[in-house]
Amino acid sequence: MQIIKYNKVKIGLYVLIGCLLVTSCAENNMEQVIIPSPNGKLKVHFNLKSTKPTYHVHFNNKQVIDTSIFGLEFKNQANLTSNFKIVGVIENEVNENWTQVWGEKKEINNHYNHSIIKLQEIDGLKRHMNINFKVYNDGLGFSYTIPEQESVDSLSITNELTEFNLAQNYSTWYTPANFDSYEMAYQNKPANEVESANTPVTFEALKDSIFISIHEANLTNYAGMTLRKDKDSKLKFQADLVPWPDGVKVKTKTPMNTPWRTIQISNTAGGLIESCLILNLNEPNKLQDVSWIKPLKYIGIWWGMHLGTQTWTLGDRHGATTERMKAYIDFAAENNIDAVLAEGWSTGWEDWGKAKAFDFVTPYEDFDLEALSKYAKDKKIKLIGHHETGGDALYYEQQMDKAFGLYKSLGIHDVKTGYAGPINPSRQLHHGQFMVNHYRKVVETAAKYKLTINAHEPIKPTGIRRTYPNMMSREGARGMEWNAWSEGNSPEHHVTLPFTRILAGPLDYTPGIFDLLYKNAKGRVKWNGLDKGNSRINTTLSKQLALYVVLYSPLQMASDNIDNYRNEPAFQFIKDVPVDWEDTKVLQAKIGDYLAIARKDINSNDWYLGAATDENRCDLEINLDFLDSNKAYVAEIYADTEQSDWKTNPYEHQILKKEVSSKDTLTLKLAPGGGQAIRFKTIPK
Repeated sequence: MQIIKYNKVKIGLYVLIGCLLVTSCAENNMEQVIIPSPNGKLKVHFNLKSTKPTYHVHFNNKQVIDTSIFGLEFKNQANLTSNFKIVGVIENEVNENWTQVWGEKKEINNHYNHSIIKLQEIDGLKRHMNINFKVYNDGLGFSYTIPEQESVDSLSITNELTEFNLAQNYSTWYTPANFDSYEMAYQNKPANEVESANTPVTFEALKDSIFISIHEANLTNYAGMTLRKDKDSKLKFQADLVPWPDGVKVKTKTPMNTPWRTIQISNTAGGLIESCLILNLNEPNKLQDVSWIKPLKYIGIWWGMHLGTQTWTLGDRHGATTERMKAYIDFAAENNIDAVLAEGWSTGWEDWGKAKAFDFVTPYEDFDLEALSKYAKDKKIKLIGHHETGGDALYYEQQMDKAFGLYKSLGIHDVKTGYAGPINPSRQLHHGQFMVNHYRKVVETAAKYKLTINAHEPIKPTGIRRTYPNMMSREGARGMEWNAWSEGNSPEHHVTLPFTRILAGPLDYTPGIFDLLYKNAKGRVKWNGLDKGNSRINTTLSKQLALYVVLYSPLQMASDNIDNYRNEPAFQFIKDVPVDWEDTKVLQAKIGDYLAIARKDINSNDWYLGAATDENRCDLEINLDFLDSNKAYVAEIYADTEQSDWKTNPYEHQILKKEVSSKDTLTLKLAPGGGQAIRFKTIPK
C-alpha cells in the first residue's frame, strides 16, 4: 500500500499540479491519502479498505473519529459503495479573508487544505465518484461529487451511507431526529444511549478536552441529514436523509454535489462557538447590491397571541389593529427600536388548515396596511411583513411575486415567514428535498424584491446566509413562545443552544420578556389547549437582557408587550445593545451550565457582554483583556442580586456603573437561572 501525505500547492498551479497528480496516482495504485489541517494538529486519513472508501480523524494526536465508510445507494442502478480504486488526487491550500455583510464578526479567515480524491470503479460500468475534503484548524468538511459521465445521468438516492464512528463514548447534547420539527428540549446522554439526532449534534470528552459538533453546510438541492445509530454498533452513527413520499431520499442528476458533512473540533467548548467553518464551506455572496440588508431590533404584535390575550383572527381580541400598530410604531420611534412586526394582519387565519387559506395581500378590515406604512415611514421606523403559510408551500410559491411585490411597493424590506402545519403537497416533510428547495426559492425570490427573510418552522441553517445574506435569521428550536403555553424552556436550555443549534446559524429566539410571571396578562385564556396552567418564564430579568448577547441573531426582538417596558430602567440595555458585531470572544463556557460571551459593536468602540447560567448559582471570573488596551470604559452593569432567583425572586436586579480597563477583572455573580448584561462604553479622551 502506498501512502501519499499532503503537499502544499500554490493555488496558481492548482490545475497543472492536479493533472500531474491524477496521472501519478493512477500509475501507483495509491490506497491512502492523509490531509492535515494548516497547523498540523488535525489529520484526516482517507483509505481504501478492500476497495471500500473510508476515513478516520485525529486531533492533537488522538483519534476522535474511528474508521467510517462512504457510499451512496440508488434506485434502479448499482450502488457506489465499493469496487473502487484511486485514479487521482488534486491538492491545494487556500488562505484568504472575506468580509461578512453582517454577523458575529466582520472579517473571517478561510484557511484550509483541500483534497479532491478521484475514485473509479475497478470493473463493471467503471463509474466515477469524487470525495472532496477541506480540512481546517477547527474541523473539516467532506462531500461527494458524481461527475457527468456516459454511464450515469439521473439519480434517485435511496440511502447515503456516510458514517461518523465515534472513537469514544462522548457525552452528547442532542434532540432526537425529527423530519418535521426541531422544537424539542435538548437531552444530554452518553453517545451509546443515543438512538438518533438532529444536527448539529455536539459531543464532549472533558477528560481529553475534546469538543465535536457534527452538522452539514451548503444544503442545496438535497435532503436534510439527521443521524441514526448503527444497529450493530453503540458508537457509530449513519447519515439518515429525510425522504420524499415515495421513499427516495434525493432526486437529482449529474453532475451532482452533496452538501458538506461537517465535523467541528476544538479543545474548548467556546472554540465551537468561535468557529466559522460552516460559513466558510458555503459559496461567496451572490447578491451584488446588499445596501438594503440591515440587521435590526424589533418589537411587535405577537406575544399577546401566545398568551391568549390577543388573537390572530378578527374579533374582539384581534391583536393587529391600526390603532395598536400606531402605538407600537410610536414606542419604537421613542426607544431606538428599528422596526415593528404585526402578525395576524392578513386574512386567512380563520381558515387555518384549509388549502389556499392565506392570500398574503388582503388586510383585515381593522388594519390599514398602506396608511401604517406611511405612518411608519414618517417616524423613520421599518415595518416587518409577515406571511404564515400554514404549511401550504405550493400555494405560497404561486403567491410570492404578488406578495413580495406589495411589500416592495410599500417600502418594506423584511418579512417573517411561517410553516406551522403539514406541508402541501401532501406527505412532503419540512426537512426533505422538496422543502429545502422551497426555502431556497423563497430566499432567492425575496432577494429580487430586496426583502430579507426570517423563517419560522424552517429548514436548519447550514451557512447559506453567506451566499444569500438576505437569509438573516430563523427559528428551528424551542423559542420564547414555548414559555407561554407549555412547561417552558428550562434555565439549562439557554446555555445549551449556543453549543448546539446556534452553531448552525442565527436563532430568532425572541428574548426580552419582563413580565416573567405574566402578572400583567389580564384576561389570559387558553388558545390552543396546550397551556399547562402554570406557564411562566424560567429566568431572572437580568438573564433576559443577557440573552441579547448570548443568543446570536442579526434580528433581535424585544418580545414583551410594550406596556411592560414603560418606566423600566432595565429596558435601557435593550435600547443600547447592537445587533451587528465586529468581533466575538467566548470568555467562559461549559455546555449546559454557563456561558459568558463578549462582542464588539461594529459601529463603535463599545463592547457588550452577556453571561448566563442554568438553574445553579454561578460566579465567573472575567478577565477584561478583550477591551482595547488604550481606552478607558464605563461598565454599565445589569445584574442579579444576592436575593435573585428564577423560581422565587425573578424580578429583582441591580444596575451599576464602574470604570474599568483591559487590565481589570470582574466577578460576575449569577443567580440560579440568572444572568448579567454589561455595556462597556468608551470614555472620550
